[in-house]
Amino acid sequence: MELTAKILIGLVAFMHLYFLWLEMFAWTTRAKKVFTGFTPDFFEKTKNMAANQGLYNG
Repeated sequence: MELTAKILIGLVAFMHLYFLWLEMFAWTTRAKKVFTGFTPDFFEKTKNMAANQGLYNG
């Protein structure tokens, strides 16, 4: 049970780091490929907001 808890905690930590990276550093490049339902100019307009959210999530 303890091993399962540690694995799940590690998974959640990895997800937080991935969200931080995606929102802070890859919002205008990689995020365009991940979130295909938005227009390309959406990512440039929301770059600062995404960086703020990435810092919060990380």
